[in-house]
Amino acid sequence: MFSRRPAPLLGIDISSSSIKLVELDHDPAGRLLLTRCAIEPLESGWITDGNIEKFDEVAQALRRLVKRSGTRTRNVAMALPPSAVITKKIALPGGLTEQEMEFQVESEANQYIPFSLDEVSLDFCVVGPSAGGSGDVEVLIAASRKEKVQDRQGLAEAAGLTPVVLDIESFASRLAVGRLVAQLPNEGAGQIVALFEIGAMTTSMQVLRDGEVLYDRDQAFGGAQLTQMIVRQYGFSAEEAEQKKRSGELPPDYSSSVLAPFVEGLSQEIGRALQFFFTSTPHNKVDHVMLAGGSAPLAGLTEAVTLHSSFPCHLANPFDGMEMGKDVRTARMGREAPAYLTSCGLALRRFP
Repeated sequence: MFSRRPAPLLGIDISSSSIKLVELDHDPAGRLLLTRCAIEPLESGWITDGNIEKFDEVAQALRRLVKRSGTRTRNVAMALPPSAVITKKIALPGGLTEQEMEFQVESEANQYIPFSLDEVSLDFCVVGPSAGGSGDVEVLIAASRKEKVQDRQGLAEAAGLTPVVLDIESFASRLAVGRLVAQLPNEGAGQIVALFEIGAMTTSMQVLRDGEVLYDRDQAFGGAQLTQMIVRQYGFSAEEAEQKKRSGELPPDYSSSVLAPFVEGLSQEIGRALQFFFTSTPHNKVDHVMLAGGSAPLAGLTEAVTLHSSFPCHLANPFDGMEMGKDVRTARMGREAPAYLTSCGLALRRFP
C-alpha cells in the first residue's frame, strides 16, 4: 500500500590517491538527486595496488571525509579492485532453490578458485537465462581472499560506518556509465563505448556494448606521471607538486612546458590501447570514447584523444541528468565530476 524508500546508502570509493564519497536520493518527482559528494586526498603509499598499507591514516582520512560531507548516513557501499576478485560465469539448471544453487556454486567454485573455500568470501548472483536456451540460467560467481574483504570492512567500521555492500570497482563504474550510455541516441543500443578511467598509477579500459564487456585492460600510466613531471620541472617535493596540481597554483609556463606534453603522451597511450582492442578482437571501431578519473578533465585531453583516435571523446560526468541538492557545491563538483564515477556507481546500489 505504501511504497518504501530504499534505505540511505553512501558510495565510498578508495583509490591510491583519494577517497570519494557520493550520496544519492530521489526528488519528489522521482528523479535522481545528488545530495552529497566530497573528496579527501590520500598521501602516496597509503594505498598500494588496492592494498591498505597505512590503515590508521586511511581510517582517519575517511572519518574526516564523512564529517566534512555532513551526512548522517552510516550504511556504506564499498568496492575491491578487480585484481583482488576472481569472477566466473557458469550455467546452472533453472528452477533450483537458493539453497540448492548455493551448494552447486560452492561445488563449481572449487574448480576456479586457487584457494581453499575457507580462505575466501564467496558470493553469486543470477545474471539471466543462459545463452544456450536450454532452460539453464547464467550465474556470476565472485570470490576474494577474506583478508581483502575484512580490510575494507574494518576501515568502514573504524570510521563509524556500517558496510552493507562490497562491490567490484569495475562493476560499479559500469553501473554509473550505463546511465550515460542510456542518454545516447536510441538509448545507446548497439553502441560500442570505450571507457577509460585514469587513476594515479593505472588507467583502466573497459569496452562496452549493450551492458556487456567486450574487452578490458589495465595500463600503467596515470596522473602520478604529471606530478612527477612537475617535480622535475620546478624542483617541488612530490607533496608540494600534488597540492599545486590540485589547486592550480603553478608557474605561468606550466601549460606549455608540462601539461601539454603530458596530455599529448596520455592521448597517445589511449590511442595505443584502442589499437590493442582492435587487434585483439573482430572490432575495428568504437562509437564513443569516455574519460573518467581525476585527470580526465585536464585541458585539451578530450580534443587530443579525438585527434589521435579519430573517435568522438567526451568526459564521463556520472551526475549528468541528475538534480543537484542544496549542499552540493556545483562549481567544484563540475570540475571533479569524472573522478566520482565509481563512487557514484556504488551509491546507485541503493536503488534496485
